[in-house]
Amino acid sequence: MNREKRAAIFARLRELDPNPETELRYKSPFELLVAVILSAQATDIGVNKATDKLFPVANTPEKVLNLGVAGLKPYIQTIGLFNNKAENIIKTCRILIDEHDGEVPQTREDLEKLPGVGRKTANVILNTAFGIPTIAVDTHIFRVSNRTGIAQGRTPLEVEKRLLRLTPDEFKKDAHHWLILHGRYICKARKPMCRECPIIDWCEYRHKDLG
Repeated sequence: MNREKRAAIFARLRELDPNPETELRYKSPFELLVAVILSAQATDIGVNKATDKLFPVANTPEKVLNLGVAGLKPYIQTIGLFNNKAENIIKTCRILIDEHDGEVPQTREDLEKLPGVGRKTANVILNTAFGIPTIAVDTHIFRVSNRTGIAQGRTPLEVEKRLLRLTPDEFKKDAHHWLILHGRYICKARKPMCRECPIIDWCEYRHKDLG
C-alpha cells in the first residue's frame, strides 16, 4: 500500500469519527489501567458492567488494595480469568503505592513491570490516558492492518512497528482507536462488511465481498 492510500484511509476514518475514544468507561488513569487489565480475553461491555459496580466503591490503588483479593473478586467474577486478574490488580496497586506515590507511571518500562500489564496494555495506557502516539495492536488491529494492507506483519509487534513507521504523524495519536473500532464493527473476522466499509476504495483485501 502506498502513502497516498494510507493517508486517504485515515483521513476518511477521522472524518467519520474526529475524536475517537475507548469504549471502556473510566475517569482516571488508574481506572483505565484496571479496566484494561480486566479486558484481556473479555469484552468492553463485560468490563464496564463490572467496573460500574467496582469504581464507586474503590477507584484508587489504596481503596482497591484495602479490598484485598477476596474483596475484589466478587466485583469481577463475571469476567474471564478473574482469579488471576484479581491477584494481578492487587499486586499492581501495591507497586503503585510503594514505588509511584499511588500514580500510574507514564513510561513503558515502568508500566510493563506491573503484574498483568504487557506491551499492548502499556500502549493503551500511554495512548489513551496520556496522549502519547503509540499504537496497541490487539486482534482487531492485527487483522485490519494485514487484511487492508495498511501495515502487514506476521506478529503483533511487527504490525505495531510498521504502523508507527507508516502512519502519517497527524493520524498517529488516534490510529489505535480508529482501527480497533473499524475491526470491531466493520472489518469483522469471519465476515467483513465490505459493502458498508467507508474505506473500501483504498482497501487492498483480495477477497472483498462487494455483492
